[in-house]
Amino acid sequence: MFEALNETVVALGTASLHFLSIKSLVYLITGTCIGLLFGAIPGLGGTTALALIIPLTFGMDQADAIMLMGGSMAATSTGGSVSAILLNTPGIAPNAATTFDGFPLAQQGRAGEAIGAAATASALGGLIGVFTLIVVIPIAKAIVLLFGPAELFLLAIFGLCAIAVSTGARLLQALIAAIFGFVCAFVGFDYISGIVRYTYGVDALYDGIKLVPALIGLFALSQMIDLVVKGGSIAGGDSINIKIHGVTDGIKAVFRNWSTMLIGSGIGTFIGAVPGVGGTVAAFLSYSTQVQRDGNPDVPYGKGNIKGVIAPESANNAKDGGSLIPTLAFGIPGSAETAVFLGAMILHGLEPGPTLLQEHTDEIYTLILSLTIACVVATLIVLVLAKPMAYLTLVDAHVLAPMVTVVALVGAYALNGEFGDVVVALVFAIIGYLMIRFQYPRITFTIALVLGEVTERSFFQTMGVSDGSWGVFITGAPAISLIVLLALTLMIPTFRAWLVKRKHREGGVA
Repeated sequence: MFEALNETVVALGTASLHFLSIKSLVYLITGTCIGLLFGAIPGLGGTTALALIIPLTFGMDQADAIMLMGGSMAATSTGGSVSAILLNTPGIAPNAATTFDGFPLAQQGRAGEAIGAAATASALGGLIGVFTLIVVIPIAKAIVLLFGPAELFLLAIFGLCAIAVSTGARLLQALIAAIFGFVCAFVGFDYISGIVRYTYGVDALYDGIKLVPALIGLFALSQMIDLVVKGGSIAGGDSINIKIHGVTDGIKAVFRNWSTMLIGSGIGTFIGAVPGVGGTVAAFLSYSTQVQRDGNPDVPYGKGNIKGVIAPESANNAKDGGSLIPTLAFGIPGSAETAVFLGAMILHGLEPGPTLLQEHTDEIYTLILSLTIACVVATLIVLVLAKPMAYLTLVDAHVLAPMVTVVALVGAYALNGEFGDVVVALVFAIIGYLMIRFQYPRITFTIALVLGEVTERSFFQTMGVSDGSWGVFITGAPAISLIVLLALTLMIPTFRAWLVKRKHREGGVA
C-alpha cells in the first residue's frame, strides 16, 4: 500500500512539472475556454468540442494534447449551466436538471446567486471526482492484471450492452447501431488473417476507416446539419435582459449546504464509472435524491430552491472523474465524450488498459491535474463572464453552422493531408444526422467503432490460446462474473417491462 502511495506521489510530482511551462498552461486555458463555449451553446457540447480539438493536437506533445483536451472535458458542463439558468435552455443534456430551480431563481432576479452556486458546485464536484480517480488508479493497476484476452473480450461486450440497455426504449436501435459500428471497425486490412475486408476496391479504405474524421463527421458536422434544418437561434427570441448580481451569495450557499454537494458528487462519481449511464442520469438522480432527502423545504423545489441547483451541478462535473476509470483501466468508454477522448489517446500512442497504467503514469496524472485545474479555471471564468456567454445562445444557427463546418473539415484534412479524410467526415456527417433524425443512439455506434479492433483481437487471441475451446470463457472468477453481469444487464429491459405491467395491474385493481 505504501509503495502504491509513493508511486502516486512521485507520478503527481513529475506530472506537475508540465504546468510550469507557459505554453502548456496556455493549452490548458484554451481547452477550458473551448469547453465553456461549446457547453454554453445548446446542441454542441463536449463531444463536439473534443471532435474538433483532436485534429489541432496532431503534432503536439502527449502532455500538451492531454492538457488541451482535459481542459475542454472539465469545463463543458460548467458552461452549460449558464444558459440553463439564464435562458431555461440547457447547454448539454445533463444541465437540464439545473433548469428546474435555476431558471426560477433567474426570474426572481437571483441569477447571479444561481450561477455562483452552480459554478462552485461544479468545481467542487469535479475535484471530488478527480480525487476518486487518484485513489482508484493504484488499485486499478492490480485489477487489470487479472484480465486476459477472454476477460477483455467479455468486458468490451458487457460495456457495449450496458450502454445499449441504458438507452431505455431504444434498446433495439442501440444494438443495431452497435452492430453497424462493428462493421465499420472491421473495414480494411486484418492483421490477424492478413486479408483486406469490405473496401470494395477503394484504396483509401485499406487502412480502415480513420477514427478522427469519422468522429468529426458523426458529432460536429451532423449536429450542424441538425441545427440548420431546425433553423432560428438556439435559444429562441431576439432579445435578452440579464442582471448578474449576488454571485457571492451563491458561493456561500454551496458551503452552507455541503451535504447536498457531497452526496451529489458521490452520485456523479459512481454513475460516471458505469459505462453508458452518463451525466444526464447522474444529474437527475442527484436532483431527485435531494428532493426526497429534503422532505419539508423552505422553498419548494421547482420554484427556486438553491439546493436544486447545487445537487445536479455537483454531480455533472464529478461524473468526469468517474467515467475515466473504466476508460483508462480497461479501454471501455463511460460516455460518448470519453469515447472520443479514447480515440484521441490512441491517436497519440496511448493505448488504454494495463500498458497505459503500467508505463504511462506520467500522462495519466497530467490528465488528472488538468481536470483539477480546469475545474477551478472554468469556475472563475463563468463567474466573470456569465452574461457574455449567455448571448452565445442567441447566435443564429445559419451563422454558427458554417463556421463550425469549415473548422471541422479543415481539421479532418489537416490531420493527414488526405482529401479522403474529408470524404469520410462528410459521409459520417450524413450517417450521424440520419441517426439523430431516426433516434438511433450515436454512443453505441461510436463505442463499437472504437472497441471493434480490441474486441476482435481479444477474441482471436482467446481462441488461439485455448485451441478453439469456448470453455475458456467460463474459466476463472473474472470471466464468470462478467458473464453473470452481462446476463443481468440484458434482463433489465424485461424487468422494467414487468414492473410497469405490475404497476398498471395494481392501479387497475385499486
